[in-house]
Amino acid sequence: PFIIITAGIDLSVGSILGLCAIVLGVAWQNLGLPLELAIVVTLATGALAGAMNGWFITRIGVPPLIMTLASLALYRGLAEGISQARSVRGYPEWFFELGQGEVLGVPTQLWILVVAIVAAAVVLARTTFGRSLYAIGHNELAARFSGIPVDRYKLAIYTLSGFMAGLAGYIFVSRVSTTRSDMGTGLELDVIAAVVLGGTSIFGGTGSILATVLGVILIQL
Repeated sequence: PFIIITAGIDLSVGSILGLCAIVLGVAWQNLGLPLELAIVVTLATGALAGAMNGWFITRIGVPPLIMTLASLALYRGLAEGISQARSVRGYPEWFFELGQGEVLGVPTQLWILVVAIVAAAVVLARTTFGRSLYAIGHNELAARFSGIPVDRYKLAIYTLSGFMAGLAGYIFVSRVSTTRSDMGTGLELDVIAAVVLGGTSIFGGTGSILATVLGVILIQL
């Protein structure tokens, strides 16, 4: 909910997931990179895609809705073009641990989710950065006059959003054992619905991680 708390929106997360999934498969199988390095390239691709959204929003002044709607189509088109409608299979056994493995009888990806929830909750509620996001959402102009580096913080959260979408793409491929360019299609609607159901205002300034988790549970139910 970081982005929506600042009265922004990111419609491109599903497309970034699909693009990162394709980059993972192509970097490993077609470019011949070691799979470990391909994973790093995938995460970097997600962060770069998010940073591009943030740069256009903060530096060029493109409204978040317009920018991320455009990048939704752009990143999905890149995924389709790079993959040429072909999937990538044949990953080694260790690669599936993150998506299919278990730790203490609990799926590994659930542990990752719990760690991400705790980290995000602490950042949002207990740090200057997190409190500044609320201030930006309440009144961006007042936040600027208060000395908050609004553009830098916005760029950071859009980059983080892209990075997390890249991580989700990696986990998704590990889960389903194959790479396809249509992965994550429509996911952005579920993401926004979960955040809003959790009580985060689309006008910014309010919201919490715990409430968003409840929104995710409601969506799944």
